[in-house]
Amino acid sequence: MTEYLGWAATVVFVGSYFAGRAETLRRVQMAGALMWATYGVLIGSAPVVASNILVLTAAGWTMARARSAQEPLLVPHAENAQGAAQIAYSAALDAKQEPRSTAADWQGASSAQIGDL
Repeated sequence: MTEYLGWAATVVFVGSYFAGRAETLRRVQMAGALMWATYGVLIGSAPVVASNILVLTAAGWTMARARSAQEPLLVPHAENAQGAAQIAYSAALDAKQEPRSTAADWQGASSAQIGDL
């Protein structure tokens, strides 16, 4: 039974990286971290418990911080370059700075090219 919990925690944690929204990513990571911490308790591994309590705390803290700052809820992916550009553009406008690039600059760009913008 304990081994199944470990495998389920692995599936949940890996699945979190397919989330399209930052809040969803954090929630799923928190669920995975809680599962891993429980697994650590069951197998008697303090490092597994401690590291996952830290992940749980960090995910909760960043989610609370994002809500209070009303940060964009999209997770920028290389496949979603336009979304990443829009987030960067919005952040630049919020900071009253001229953006380095626009969504049009990111259209069709590879991940290597995106780093050059």
